Amino acid sequence: MAVEHTSPLEQFAIQRYIPLHFLGLDVSFTNSAFFMCLTVTAITALLLAASYGGKMVPHRIQSVAEIFYEFIAGMIRDNVGSAGKEYFPFIFSLFMFILFGNVLGMLPLMEFGFTFTSHIIVTFAMALVVFIGVTVIGVRLHGKKFLSLFVPHGVPKVMLYLLVPIEVISYVIRPITLSVRLFANMMAGHTMLVIFSGFVVSLGGFFILPGLVPLAATTAFMFLELLVAILQAYVFTILTCIYLHDAIHLH
Repeated sequence: MAVEHTSPLEQFAIQRYIPLHFLGLDVSFTNSAFFMCLTVTAITALLLAASYGGKMVPHRIQSVAEIFYEFIAGMIRDNVGSAGKEYFPFIFSLFMFILFGNVLGMLPLMEFGFTFTSHIIVTFAMALVVFIGVTVIGVRLHGKKFLSLFVPHGVPKVMLYLLVPIEVISYVIRPITLSVRLFANMMAGHTMLVIFSGFVVSLGGFFILPGLVPLAATTAFMFLELLVAILQAYVFTILTCIYLHDAIHLH
């Protein structure tokens, strides 16, 4: 009997759960949309459970929610300053959405799980919202003075002809670098996990000892991927704070 081989990239395929079309557009409810809804539901459930019957001595769920709250509040305070307080709800929501999306996509990995942050269209959409929002905030606060963001201080005028275009280009490509970093790390990590999991099945199914090696490697990679999932949510959020700092303080 021939052995059926599956590609490790199949886990990223979009599947239609509820086919829908509107004005000639495909607006089907997909596995990506399902896991986004699941992520929002999980975050909402955590925060509601934490806020229900809150006590001075917090229970476990309340402690977890407070850790997330204090972590993001500290990140904003350290990287944006007091002026960033009003943007806390957005940054907190962004961090929680990416974090829970990354983690939930690992459970389980292949047959039923789906990591929507492994799709560039999703990460680019989030990065574009951050880019447009930060730019609007900068223009609203400073008007034409916002353009001084692209003029380095203390640089000879003759160098500005070279540095200003570089600053403009580096600013414009922020959505690309921000989105690709998250998408590439999640896609590469999940692909590697599926490949090593395949080694466990193919080797462990016939030879117990050879299968232990890829099993140990897969377990180690799962912990590493979990760390990457948390780290990428942190990186995306702290870069958002840095961009917000630049828009507010222009330096």
